[in-house]
Amino acid sequence: MLEMSCAACAGRVSKVLNNLPGVVSAVVNYAAATVTIQYNPSEISPGSFRETLQEAGYDLLIDVEEAEQAHAVRYRKLKVRTVRAIILSVPVVIIGMFFMEMPYANEIMLLLSMPVVFGLGRGFFVNAWKQLRRRSANMDTLVALSTGIACLFSLFNMLFPEFWLSEDLHPHVYFETAGVIISFILLGRLLEEKAKGNTSSAIKKLTGMQPKTVTVVDDESGVHKTIPVDRVRKGDILLVRPGEQVAVDGVVVEGSSYVDESMLSGEPVPVLKEKNASVFAGTINRKGSFRFRAEKVGSDTMLAQIIRMVEEAQGSRAPVQKMADRVAAVFVPAVIGIAVLSFIAWLLFDPSNGFTYGLLAMVTVLIIACPCALGLATPTAIIAGIGKGAERGILVKDAGSLETARNVDTVVLDKTGTITEGKPVVTDMIWLNDDDRKKEVFRRLEMLSEHPLAEAVVYYFEGNDDSCPPLSFDKFESISGKGVMGIIQEQTYYAGNRRLLEDHHIEVNEQLEEEARLLVRESKTVIWFAQTDKALAVAGVTDKIKDTSIEAIRLLYSQGIEVCMLTGDHESAAREVAEKSGIVHYKANLLPHEKAEYIKRLQSEGKTVAMVGDGINDSAAFAQSDLGIAMGKGSDIAIHVAQMTIISSDLTRIPEAIRLSELTVTTIRQNLFWAFIYNLTGIPVAAGILYPISGFLLNPAIAGAAMALSSVSVVMNSLRLKRKNILSPQARVIRGLWDV
Repeated sequence: MLEMSCAACAGRVSKVLNNLPGVVSAVVNYAAATVTIQYNPSEISPGSFRETLQEAGYDLLIDVEEAEQAHAVRYRKLKVRTVRAIILSVPVVIIGMFFMEMPYANEIMLLLSMPVVFGLGRGFFVNAWKQLRRRSANMDTLVALSTGIACLFSLFNMLFPEFWLSEDLHPHVYFETAGVIISFILLGRLLEEKAKGNTSSAIKKLTGMQPKTVTVVDDESGVHKTIPVDRVRKGDILLVRPGEQVAVDGVVVEGSSYVDESMLSGEPVPVLKEKNASVFAGTINRKGSFRFRAEKVGSDTMLAQIIRMVEEAQGSRAPVQKMADRVAAVFVPAVIGIAVLSFIAWLLFDPSNGFTYGLLAMVTVLIIACPCALGLATPTAIIAGIGKGAERGILVKDAGSLETARNVDTVVLDKTGTITEGKPVVTDMIWLNDDDRKKEVFRRLEMLSEHPLAEAVVYYFEGNDDSCPPLSFDKFESISGKGVMGIIQEQTYYAGNRRLLEDHHIEVNEQLEEEARLLVRESKTVIWFAQTDKALAVAGVTDKIKDTSIEAIRLLYSQGIEVCMLTGDHESAAREVAEKSGIVHYKANLLPHEKAEYIKRLQSEGKTVAMVGDGINDSAAFAQSDLGIAMGKGSDIAIHVAQMTIISSDLTRIPEAIRLSELTVTTIRQNLFWAFIYNLTGIPVAAGILYPISGFLLNPAIAGAAMALSSVSVVMNSLRLKRKNILSPQARVIRGLWDV
């Protein structure tokens, strides 16, 4: 983990590391505060990286726990400094704006602002000094210069007002300006640190899916022994009990059970695992128990591959681009140069009063060039955009996602839980004869069944008439992979798949047979219910498409955005959902890494891809995509990896998120335009360019007011986002809401 103060530092760190002998490449990710280094171990050791960076004014924490603790401590300290700075700055601003005539106003502002600038803001001055020693400049240099000059100049004016009175000038103080700058910048850094802390949480949660210990079975003695998971070797026989997680990848050698593989496939229905079936690390065993032979352990497991892909994709992201930091390296020296040149020019062209007016011009340039408007241009728009999104149920994790969303031209959708509801429901129930008692038998059978689809049948019957007397089975049996059987008063009842009926020679009516064929064509799972030797009913179970999904997909197409569906489900189910929802391009039977590879292929074609999903299996695809959007009802890991979260899991919010991005970026550009125009026009005037023409010399007090006005204009422009309608024009046409 790297400790850096701004995005410009990322380039400096990269340059320092790449210049070391033995380093092949060093790629810095400012947003994640990480660096990926390829090096030759025979020429350099990891310890040298930290020593070199510390000499350059940065730090590198290699140990994960140490890094996490350091981040937590740094965030906590930064939070305290920010709160204290704001508390001390507020009264200074109030006095400076409304109560300058009160007794000891300047002294009170001095006492309140000095701790903010030189105490709580000490880090800016320390970093600025480090940059100066290396003939470099960044945002900290700009902040330290403007606030330091403002404070020292104000202190001089307060102690020696007669210096200016002799020139018929009124001395003014700028303590409130310095305090506000420090408070705003600290607040921005606090929000940035919080965002960085979320980057590693997804990796931690994925890692936590693997159990710490496993039960190993000795082949010869049959003795069970609990060992740490990192001691498992290929070929070991492991026991998995009900409710436990599978520790490594392997093949079942004994027993059977239903295993929840939603983290891999995204499908909600647990999969039956019998002898010779493959099982994967991180998946959850449901009710049965089984033994399996370890085939892939450690970094070779499917779970480890997902973790590695998430890390690599996150690490390959470009750093968050902040305009203020990009221009700081040029802007700061330019401002200092202009200030010094203005002072020298006054000395040369007005020998009698040149020193006084030159000093005034130099200080005015440094005050008017304050980075407040420049620093506020992006964060105020981002805060307003994030707030607007939250009102619509769109949670935005970072500024980069708001910038990226407007460029999206391809949206990739997961199927289960994203386009569909994410849970199986009974959509069809066909009976030969409507008999309430038989329905109750069917319900009771499924209540005792361990099959995951049984819950859907039970839920379907919940609203039925409860007047039937309670039933109890004289005998009940679960038939693995086929269904269940129960006997009541010498009558045998069955619930399960077609193989169960065939094994017990049960007659199927032609009407029910035809209904079952229709259900299969619609990619629905068929559950049969029979008595003794005759089928009585057939049920169709499927994962329903959400009511809003079809409208959302139509909206995306109307905006010229290509839509694809990727799923781990089988071909027929994928085709059925694609056809009903209006999706042209889809891929089925995909594993997590295959989804990520598909997105990578789209990106290689020049497309900007948004991945929308809800499961752990989507994590690698999220990380690879340009923009990850998670469903709010999905897994915590998916939400942490994605940059945006749709709280309601309503896909119609995706076109709104894209529109919100367009509006936010437009506002940022407007803010930056006015911030730069302010500096480009204000700095020459402050230097005295108008004096030879009109005799006008800008007073530092007016410069301070102009600086404050520029900041207010930026904030007010950002707040306009709150009143914007983020429904796209296409959505308004479809919904008939042009008057909104």
